[in-house]
Amino acid sequence: MPTGRCHCGACVYAFEGDPLRSSICNCTDCQRCAGAASMAWIAVPSGAFRLVHGEPSLYRSSPDTERWFCGTCGTGLYYINEVALPGIVDIQTATLDDPDAYPPQAQVQWADAPAWAGTVGDLPKFERFPG
Repeated sequence: MPTGRCHCGACVYAFEGDPLRSSICNCTDCQRCAGAASMAWIAVPSGAFRLVHGEPSLYRSSPDTERWFCGTCGTGLYYINEVALPGIVDIQTATLDDPDAYPPQAQVQWADAPAWAGTVGDLPKFERFPG
């Protein structure tokens, strides 16, 4: 059973089965909530998702949107919007214990991506910080 957690370990979740999809979202809401240019998500059926430990906090970024996060360390964990995505829990991929298990299959909301997002793959890469 795949599991994930926040940075401090106060909130732990699990889900059964395979995700319905895996994508990178570039919408402005995700950018603002993550403080990043984009955010990777996996979608799982609501019935397959469960909290194992902890009590996440809720932030409503719009009337129908629930963004759940750890109230101790602030890590964003998952997203629920029964109007836009009924029956789905969107999990922030980077919080998975094995995020490599679910590589993104698509980028969504590309219209909101920063102009430089398409050239990020062309930048120099370093294993850690440059010397």
